[in-house]
Amino acid sequence: MGNTASAPVRPASGKSPKPEEAAKPEKAPPRQRSVRVVLLALMIAMLLAMLDNMIIGTAMPTIVGELGGLEHLSWVVTAYTLTTAASTPIWGKLGDLYGRKGIFLTAIVVFVLGSVLSGMAQDMGQLIGFRALQGLGAGGLMVGVMAIIGDLIPPRERGKYQGMMAGVMALAMIGGPLVGGVLTDHLGWRWSFYINVPLGALALVMITTVLHLPKKEPRKARIDYLGASLLTVGITAIVLVTTWGGSEYAWGSPQVLGLMSLGLVAVAGFLFVETKAAEPIIPLHIFRNRNFALMSVIGFIVGFVMFGAVLYLPLFQQSVQGASATNSGLLLLPMLLSMMVVSLVVGRITTNTGKYKLFPIIGGALITVGLFLLAQMDTGTDRLTSGIYMALLGAGMGFLMQITMLVAQNSVEPADMGVASSTTTLFRTLGSSFGVSVMGALFTARVTESMTAHGGSAGGLPQGAALDAASLAKLPEQMREAYQVAVASGTHGAFLLGAGIALVAFVAAFFVKEVVLKGAGPKDAPAAVSE
Repeated sequence: MGNTASAPVRPASGKSPKPEEAAKPEKAPPRQRSVRVVLLALMIAMLLAMLDNMIIGTAMPTIVGELGGLEHLSWVVTAYTLTTAASTPIWGKLGDLYGRKGIFLTAIVVFVLGSVLSGMAQDMGQLIGFRALQGLGAGGLMVGVMAIIGDLIPPRERGKYQGMMAGVMALAMIGGPLVGGVLTDHLGWRWSFYINVPLGALALVMITTVLHLPKKEPRKARIDYLGASLLTVGITAIVLVTTWGGSEYAWGSPQVLGLMSLGLVAVAGFLFVETKAAEPIIPLHIFRNRNFALMSVIGFIVGFVMFGAVLYLPLFQQSVQGASATNSGLLLLPMLLSMMVVSLVVGRITTNTGKYKLFPIIGGALITVGLFLLAQMDTGTDRLTSGIYMALLGAGMGFLMQITMLVAQNSVEPADMGVASSTTTLFRTLGSSFGVSVMGALFTARVTESMTAHGGSAGGLPQGAALDAASLAKLPEQMREAYQVAVASGTHGAFLLGAGIALVAFVAAFFVKEVVLKGAGPKDAPAAVSE
């Protein structure tokens, strides 16, 4: 147990192995095998957190059909997002204070428990509450994975493994809708939640038996309850504003304005409290590091761009290009595959060279160009052309996904590894919330404006902004063409806005200071894991 096991014995230099030894195939040293098992468990945990929302999206129509509560549908996703975002910094800080392994195992248990209860829900209210519990665990999963990699792997090696985690994220986005459809059709929607149980149990067993981080004495410090509470209120208000603004309530409504005010007051109070707290939830001194501050900004923009694209690209392809809704997960393959491949390649190059400054610059340029090209799509754009544009955008995200976390972790002291991981994750999560909301508001406004100009009125159009190809085929030709033009106009505005936001990431990347990553090679990487 622990680190007491002896290192694997190697033949002395200059001596030939015995013939029977030479005949055996080489095996990885026990410590290397242990690291691989731990990383596999971390990938399963990351897959749990990322896969869930992708699967649920496909199952939602069936869920609503059985449980009812259509008016509360958005809360099934919002509850999960809220608790994930609000708990992320707290999980990271708890890991720094009390040790990474125990906190991570707790997050897995909370997530699996939330999954089981969600699968057992008897009405929409129960499902929303249990989804909130599930999201609470998901926040700890995402932070724990990145922080444990930071503890296990030397800085120069992290790019390779964090690139693999970005690949897992892309895999979840590709496979989630397909898995969700199969489970819902053949086993029932409840298995969209129950599928997390065997995966979670496997990760739990693997982490418990194989991961042995260096002993860490708990810090004797009071938990910053006031700071945690203010941060939770602030994040909750911000997410609700971005979720409800322009959809549930008008942007100028008392509800949205009240939430904005509450969010601003809570964030201001949080910043004040953090300057006084002995163990702040987010130590503000980490933002004095230029690289960390820049990675927070770039991470926010990556979240903004990626989730906006994931939402509106399938909408364009279904409504304008006539693609089947059944294949909605496959429509994003050009973007997600290029993101996955580039993430893995960039991670390997970073490990080999220890350098990274060029990657955020290239990534910022590619996402800006990719979004600008996507903004030029219209009713005459074919799928091959849009696929090439998506591949450019995906490549840009691949250059940025793991670099933001890698540089952020490399910019802080080891004692703040969890905080750095959670803060970077939080900025990306908030970026995704803002991206979906702001791009959605612009999209809706452009669609309404275009329908009025080209169709005279949206009066005969069925409720809802999006219509699939089958529904569109039943509309009168004039109305169908007007709607397709309107969707093209909406995506043009949304992606053009995204290109402008991405340009900020491109400019910010030039100010990143390259600090060559230290520590590489098998002798360093497994040091924190016992056989």
